[in-house]
Amino acid sequence: MAAPEAVTDGDFHAKVIESPLPVLVDFWAEWCGPCKMIAPLVDELAEEYDGRAAFAKVDVDANPQTPGAYGIRGIPTLLVFSGGAEVERLVGFRPKADLAAALDKALAGA
Repeated sequence: MAAPEAVTDGDFHAKVIESPLPVLVDFWAEWCGPCKMIAPLVDELAEEYDGRAAFAKVDVDANPQTPGAYGIRGIPTLLVFSGGAEVERLVGFRPKADLAAALDKALAGA
């Protein structure tokens, strides 16, 4: 069963930037209501895109360096990385179709 992987400040570069697959990164916090609403959608996408894309979750409270480096101002914020670069940014709760469209765009190399 594919599931998003918890990523820390210490392993973000290795697991996200160096990933051969596009990566959707969910920046979240335990106290964030919209984060809890979007989490099941990210889990579903991790299943649907298994083998084609990777999924990571960064707890912004436990890992403040990475969100700071990417200018994360509010959560949930989802970034899509492809080839080590940010290619898409989705801020706030978004429907599953929006997340899938961002992944499809990255997979198409756009």
